[in-house]
Amino acid sequence: MKKHWNNIIRKITLLLVLLAMVGCQQMSEREIDLSAGINGGFEVSKNSLPVNWLIYSPNTVPTGKFEIILDKEVFKEGTQSLKFKVKECSPSGGWHSPGITNEFFEAGKFEGEGNYKLGFWIKNLGTKFMVKAGGVSPLEGDMKILVEGEELIEDWKYFEYNINVPKERHLRMELNILKPGTFWIDDVQIIKI
Repeated sequence: MKKHWNNIIRKITLLLVLLAMVGCQQMSEREIDLSAGINGGFEVSKNSLPVNWLIYSPNTVPTGKFEIILDKEVFKEGTQSLKFKVKECSPSGGWHSPGITNEFFEAGKFEGEGNYKLGFWIKNLGTKFMVKAGGVSPLEGDMKILVEGEELIEDWKYFEYNINVPKERHLRMELNILKPGTFWIDDVQIIKI
């Protein structure tokens, strides 16, 4: 019983320390529209940002020079894609680098225990990029790198992965640009299998 309480106290202390550390810095930007679902085609936007995604933007990334563009000229489906035009960036990933993340709360989060098919289309001209996904909870997570590379992708290329989300966790996805260049993503889809 004492071990159980010590474990709870440690988790609460860790949470408070983390909140204190990041409480002063905004790590991402977000616009919400519940009617847009996951908005995997980035078709619905507000204030020049796709809704229902956490965006590691020029306003929140501590270093780097880059633009995030809703591209109406280059897209796989719908009428636009999400484009990252990066001149400088950190290779650290997470909120230190340009990108997006989502835990899909606005779409009715994808909660375990279950298997999910995650698919998306990308184009890449010069960047190094990384996509991770996995099952997470407020204090724990198991994010795995699905794809990391610098491959030149001039025509849209489809990527698809099966993600196992354990009991008491939910699906999270994250994309980061780790090296300058131009990168597009479109038509993110999630299906429970």
